[in-house]
Amino acid sequence: MAILRAQDVRQLSDVELQEQMEKLRMDLVQHYGKVSAGGATENPGHIHELRRTIARMKTEQNRRRTA
Repeated sequence: MAILRAQDVRQLSDVELQEQMEKLRMDLVQHYGKVSAGGATENPGHIHELRRTIARMKTEQNRRRTA
């Protein structure tokens, strides 16, 4: 899954934003599962980027909700 920047997140519709966030959350859960099982992910920095992208999406959702 591609990492989305703030500009890209702003261009998504509400439905697309929700769908992308669910996909990223599932990807993050899979990475956490690998790590907790004692394995190593191919790219440890990917977890960090997933968390930041999800935070960007949540921020955009909150911004739209209050605007």
